[in-house]
Amino acid sequence: MSVIQKIRDKYAVVIVVVICLAIVSFLLQDAFFGKSSLARRSTTVGKVNGQELDVADYQRRIQDAEAGARQQMPNGNIDEQTRQYIREQVWNQFLNEQIMQTQYKKLGIAVTEAEIVDQIKGKNPNPIVVQQFTRDGQFDRAALQQTIAQAGQNPQIRQALEQLETYIAKSQEQAKYITLIKQGVYYPKWMATQQQADNSKTATISYVSVPYASIADSTIKVTDDELNRFIQDHKQLFKVEESRKVEYVSFDAVPSAQDSTAAIQQILALKVELDTTHDIAGFINRNSDIKYYDGYVSKNAAQVPQKDSIVNLPVGAVYGPYYDNNLIVFAKMVDRKSMPDSVKVRHILIASGGPQGGLPDSVAKKRADSIAVAVKGGADFKALVAQFSDDPGSKQTGGEYDITPSTPFVPEFKDFAFEGTKGQIKVVKTQFGYHVMEIMDQKNIGPAIKVAYLGKSVEASKETNNTAYNAAGDFASKSRNAAAFEKNIQDGKLNKKIADNVRPMDFVIPGVGQARELVRWVNDAKKGDVSPVFTLDEKYVVALLTSIRQEGTAPLDDVRPQVEAEVKKHKKALQIMAKLQTPASLDAASKSSNQPILKAEGVSFASPFIASLGFEPRVAGASFNKDWGTAKVSSPIEGNAAVYVIKADSYEPVAQPAQSLTAQQAAYEQGVKSLLDQQLFEVLKKMSTVKDNRGKFF
Repeated sequence: MSVIQKIRDKYAVVIVVVICLAIVSFLLQDAFFGKSSLARRSTTVGKVNGQELDVADYQRRIQDAEAGARQQMPNGNIDEQTRQYIREQVWNQFLNEQIMQTQYKKLGIAVTEAEIVDQIKGKNPNPIVVQQFTRDGQFDRAALQQTIAQAGQNPQIRQALEQLETYIAKSQEQAKYITLIKQGVYYPKWMATQQQADNSKTATISYVSVPYASIADSTIKVTDDELNRFIQDHKQLFKVEESRKVEYVSFDAVPSAQDSTAAIQQILALKVELDTTHDIAGFINRNSDIKYYDGYVSKNAAQVPQKDSIVNLPVGAVYGPYYDNNLIVFAKMVDRKSMPDSVKVRHILIASGGPQGGLPDSVAKKRADSIAVAVKGGADFKALVAQFSDDPGSKQTGGEYDITPSTPFVPEFKDFAFEGTKGQIKVVKTQFGYHVMEIMDQKNIGPAIKVAYLGKSVEASKETNNTAYNAAGDFASKSRNAAAFEKNIQDGKLNKKIADNVRPMDFVIPGVGQARELVRWVNDAKKGDVSPVFTLDEKYVVALLTSIRQEGTAPLDDVRPQVEAEVKKHKKALQIMAKLQTPASLDAASKSSNQPILKAEGVSFASPFIASLGFEPRVAGASFNKDWGTAKVSSPIEGNAAVYVIKADSYEPVAQPAQSLTAQQAAYEQGVKSLLDQQLFEVLKKMSTVKDNRGKFF
């Protein structure tokens, strides 16, 4: 016990310090390396008014949107451009949710459960409900009630109804908000009266103008302080988004002469079979980079190189080879005949069997034949379309279609449309069922051709690609800073290109094409950094980051030319106005400036444009200054193109009768309300604090 007591007495302080250090160490370890560590990389892709969007939630929303998009795509595939569009759409949806919900909460706007029920089951259902449950042009309330009844046993129906309720709730909130805002639009009667008075006459003026061009730019000196002061005084004119500026060199893998020779030899080897084959469609689809089009094209509508030589070929003859962009092509005339270049038809589809569903084939055929007999007997075609047609795409137009030889319709449908005669009625069988068709009109009947194209791309060989890549790699290795980048461009006589305003979420760079990887590098790089080689399609690109613009006001270096022009113009105006002083008459202004006295007619207070002067709002306004009237000469006016001294000679009433005040008020208010529909959200967005970090993740 005495040993333990000695330890306690001698080392108590040390032990306490060690324990405290251990606790602090544990806390720091958790802070910097744990689940909520300070050093952990943020997973926030964006923030709106303090509300964060996590990358996992953003990805989930994107996946849901992509799933919906795939259902609309013929092959279910989504390309990079569509994917980028979806990302923007999902982001804008998040912005809308956060910004608008803040407005709804602030104003106490809410949608009750009873309202939603009334929007679905009530006397006047929501338009989206009516749209979903309309059958044969009529709202089917029984179908709606049946669907609601099935929701308890069918999870898919229940989920669909929940989504419908969510959509209705959001649309009702928005409708209430927009209605509330629009009710605040008011155009006072006194303002309408004043506007009518202002616009009730036009002026004829005499004037002396001293153009700014009369003073040489070289005589006007400006300082950076003056230019920066102008930017600060006009910040709204120089607002910029976050963006980068890059210079880049592209080493393109352009096919060589040897590559062209190889392509020519390949297509010449196929020429013999092209001359003799009886299965032209199969041969072309197996061997050509231009797929076979089994249809006719009007001779006049044909758009191919060497058109005159091709369209006049005899049937079975071959023309070529010739170049069509990067293709080497042989053209073979398969057939020619006389046919219209456009046809108007109408049809009634009776769907039958197969994956499309519909009636049993024999029943569908019998119904189609009966309808055809009725049509030939004078029955109302449009009424039959509304009652029987299974083609929703043409039901609203009475079954009508305007088609050309290139319109993507099933072959049997097009064959009858173009090979039949005007007024002919026939039942036509296709993969979708039986069509009762009538040819309503055929236009521009003339020669049409069917041509097979055997084309081979002239592509860069592996050796050509390697040469371009090696050149890019050599340039990148020697250009590790801005000075070396510029020197090697000059030494190699390379073509430097510039991409300005590259934003964090861009995926296309002008002159390069799709280049998301390069944009991501640009976002992470520092000014003056030189990129590695990027492989983009058939290009190998090396880039230099030359400028980083933060969101806010543009720096002087980015806008120097236009700012210098404005500041110099203002300094010229001050010089001219000092010389003119306050002229007693136009003659005095003319003599002191050595400029002639001119006239302008039809000057209107309502329009800033003057026929002989252009856009000069200050001159238009000054022409109606009551303090000057027709008796006095104006003070010098600093305009857009010159300094002006004016005198109103006379005022003439406008010939057009004035609009009634009530109509004018209504028109103005309606115009503002229309602008609200288009611009309200953008205004709210500008008033919000939005931080977009998506460029760090995608």
